[in-house]
Amino acid sequence: MRYFVEFSYNGKAYHGWQRQPNSISVQEVLETALSTILKEEISLLGAGRTDTGVHASQMFAHFDLNHIVDKSDLVYKLNSFLPTDIAVRDLFEVKPDAHARFDALSRMYHYRISTSKNVFGFDFTYSIQQPLNVEAMQEACKILFDYKNFQCFSKSNTDVKTYNCDIMEASWEKKDDEILFIIKADRFLRNMVRAIVGTMVNIGLGKVKPEEMHQIIASKDRSKAGFSVPAHGLYLVEITYPDDLKLK
Repeated sequence: MRYFVEFSYNGKAYHGWQRQPNSISVQEVLETALSTILKEEISLLGAGRTDTGVHASQMFAHFDLNHIVDKSDLVYKLNSFLPTDIAVRDLFEVKPDAHARFDALSRMYHYRISTSKNVFGFDFTYSIQQPLNVEAMQEACKILFDYKNFQCFSKSNTDVKTYNCDIMEASWEKKDDEILFIIKADRFLRNMVRAIVGTMVNIGLGKVKPEEMHQIIASKDRSKAGFSVPAHGLYLVEITYPDDLKLK
């Protein structure tokens, strides 16, 4: 039987989702918890990667098991076993060929920017004290929908076969002393969201004009885009799957 596990994590203490040879990862901690409780070796395959320091309010992974488990009991035991910065939300059986990564229809990220000094939020938002022109940043968002190839926002030397992504949503929202970037796509390249936000921050600061986003994307050159904003302001917030993936 194949199970999906839904969970969230505070990424501050981890070197991303994926197992690392010499660094602690969310995958390693969750696999250890499952293996210990189920008394067999469990391997997880996640819906995607998150980099060091990135958070997730919704993440999925799948694993195979030879026997039926009491799902609510396993969720309770996992949350009792796991550290406080990882929480299991749900566990459910799926079709035998269901895949946490390849069956995902879309992923949504949020990036949080604090526009004032917040002593309680500096670990979870990127603080920018200079005024940002959110209207100009919103104009730049519209340009993203004109393109599919986002190589200019991708980390160099990645092993991807294509730089094409279908962006479904991209916008900025201002609320009190925070500015929130929302972006949804079928897939994301490594470092893509942080590079897009960095480019738009430059636009918001008046260093780059919104219409220059056309030349940046068309160049396919990472050096033409903006800096990568810090990881601690980035959150994976939603992953969607086909309705028929879950077994009743």
